[in-house]
Amino acid sequence: MRVGQPVTIITGGSMGIGLAIAQQQVKSGAFVINLDLADFTESVTGAIWMECDVSNVERVSHVIQECVQRYGRIDRLVCNAGMHVSATIEETSEALLDQVLALNVKGAYAAIKAVLPQMKKQKNGAIVVMGSDQTTVGKTHSFAYGLSKAALGSIAKTTALDYAAYNIRSNAVCPGTIETPLFHKAIDNYVAKSGDNKADVVAEEAAAQPLGKLGQPRDVAALTGFLLSDEAQFITGSLYAVDGGYTAQ
Repeated sequence: MRVGQPVTIITGGSMGIGLAIAQQQVKSGAFVINLDLADFTESVTGAIWMECDVSNVERVSHVIQECVQRYGRIDRLVCNAGMHVSATIEETSEALLDQVLALNVKGAYAAIKAVLPQMKKQKNGAIVVMGSDQTTVGKTHSFAYGLSKAALGSIAKTTALDYAAYNIRSNAVCPGTIETPLFHKAIDNYVAKSGDNKADVVAEEAAAQPLGKLGQPRDVAALTGFLLSDEAQFITGSLYAVDGGYTAQ
């Protein structure tokens, strides 16, 4: 790490959208720290992995304090760790609800709370939480997942207002249907239950987007990188869709 180099912490940065953001941040000149259960699925020069269960608030706090002690600064945070569940409220057990909220919501809570003291000290910081199209619209069979993503939108806005005086910005990026390992896992689960052809299901998902295609992780990374950068220094408390026009319908 170079002296004065920006430090970006990403939760859930090992694959998919998180990996693309890590790559984008390195390219932008930042030193990247990935908090995840497993290491990067691809080598990312200029980034390190620190094993962390993001749903464990105490562990997140400890790891981020270690980062501050080791590197002396935290400039950017991306709360990307999350899980997807397809289920109605009747199909959602209390244990499953707790699991979704612990990772998707409490994980963001833990990371933001842990970085704020250093960002306040620096009087500067940029935070992006990873929402979803379900931050703003409802979908079927998405009780717990949609609930968690709506909560993340609120977290982005309240954090922006509470810490604007410290020049700490907070926004939410809200991806639509993005072709990631998580997307393919969800499709595989659906196909296993329905017996439908996977290629047909993927094609239907693409056709459901006004642009007629699936988004890619790099699309989300590009928007996230902009919001983390000084080019976005007057943007805070906002929710940004990157969904091929889906929520504009």
